[in-house]
Amino acid sequence: MTIDFYWRLPSHGCHGSLRDTAYDRGDWSPASPRNVAPGLDRNGEDDGFRYVDHLSAIAKAAESVGFIGGLIPSFPNTDDPWVISPLLARETKAFRFMIAFQPGFLNPVHAARMSASLQRATGGRTVFNIITGGGGPSQLWWGDSFSHDDRYGRTTEFLDVFKGVWGGEGFSYDGRFYQVRDGGLSPLLAREEIPEIWFSGSSDAALQSAAKHADYYLSWLEPFDQLTDKFARVKERTAALGGEQKCAVRVDLVARPTEEEAWAEVRAGFESLSPERRQQARGGPTDSIGAARQQALKPSEATRYDELIVAPNLWGGFSLLRGGPALGIVGSYEQCAARLDELIARGTDAFILAGTPHLEEAYRVGEEVLPLLGRSEGFLLQAAE
Repeated sequence: MTIDFYWRLPSHGCHGSLRDTAYDRGDWSPASPRNVAPGLDRNGEDDGFRYVDHLSAIAKAAESVGFIGGLIPSFPNTDDPWVISPLLARETKAFRFMIAFQPGFLNPVHAARMSASLQRATGGRTVFNIITGGGGPSQLWWGDSFSHDDRYGRTTEFLDVFKGVWGGEGFSYDGRFYQVRDGGLSPLLAREEIPEIWFSGSSDAALQSAAKHADYYLSWLEPFDQLTDKFARVKERTAALGGEQKCAVRVDLVARPTEEEAWAEVRAGFESLSPERRQQARGGPTDSIGAARQQALKPSEATRYDELIVAPNLWGGFSLLRGGPALGIVGSYEQCAARLDELIARGTDAFILAGTPHLEEAYRVGEEVLPLLGRSEGFLLQAAE
C-alpha cells in the first residue's frame, strides 16, 4: 500500500523556531535584518525577497525529499490559496497543491470551471481540502452566519453541483442552497480529472457529507484510540453508501536525533511563552466539534511542558506555540517513524505533516523520518505490550 505524504506550506508566515514567537519568515512581521522574505540587505533596504519566494523554497525542499504535495491553508490571516497555488506550480515539477477553501464562498459552477482550468494549466496537480468552518466570530469574519449543520448541508450541495457540472453539459439541480439549469463545463475542460477531495470535520453532519463526497477523510491528530473510532465511523457511513473511504491525518512533528533533544526543543518553546499568550491559546467560542476535541486535550492551567504530554511521544501544547491543532508527535527520528507506522496500522492512508520552521523541517522529516517507515516493528511490539 502506498502512503501519500504532504507537507504544510505556511501562507501566513513562519516562525524561525518553536521558541520564537515572531513570524520572521514570510513577511508577516516588520522587516528586520533577521527576517526572511523579505529581509534587509547590507544597506538596510528591502532585499526584494518576497513571501512567495520563501513559499517556493519550502515547496521545492518538500518535493526534493519525497513529499508529493503541500497543503495551502486558508484562514483570515493567510494569503489566498487559489492565488498561491499557480504561482508555486511554476516553481515545481510534479508537486501537488492542496487548496483549502470553504465552499459556501464560491459558486460551485464557477469553482468547477476554475478548478478544471487549474488542472489543465498544471497537468492535474490540484487537490482540495474542503473545510466548512468553525462557527463563532471567525465564521462571521467571512460574512457567514449559517448554523453548523446548515454549513455542512451547503457543502454537500456544493459538491453535488461541482461534480455534476464536471460531467458535461445538461446538468440540472434543485437544492436548498443551489439551483442549476443545463449547466456543464466545456468539453475541453470537462475531460480534466476532478481534483481529489480531502474533507475535514468531526460532527455527525460532517461525517455524513464526507461519506458521500470525500476521497480522503482528514482529521487532526487525536489520541490514537479516539482517532481509530472516528475513522471507523466514517468508513462505516461510506460503506453504507456503497463506497470505500480513505483516511488521513494532519500532524506536526518535533523530530530530533534523540528523544531528549526533541523534548528540550518543546520545553524551550513552552518556557518562552508569556502568560498572555497562554491565555489567548485556550481558544474562543466555536461550534466545531473537532476544535472542541482539541481544546479538551489542554488543561486549563499548565505550568510545565510535561503536564501536556498526552501519551508516549504525543504532546498537547502545539497550539500554544503556533496556531492550529494542539496534539503533535515529539521524539527521536525512530520514535516519530514508529508513531506514524502505528497510525498507518490503525487505518491512516495519507498524512499532512509539518514542522517549525517549515523549510528546514521539510528536509529533516523527509530525510531522517520518512525513510524509517516500515522498519519500526520493535517499537510497535513495545507499544502493544
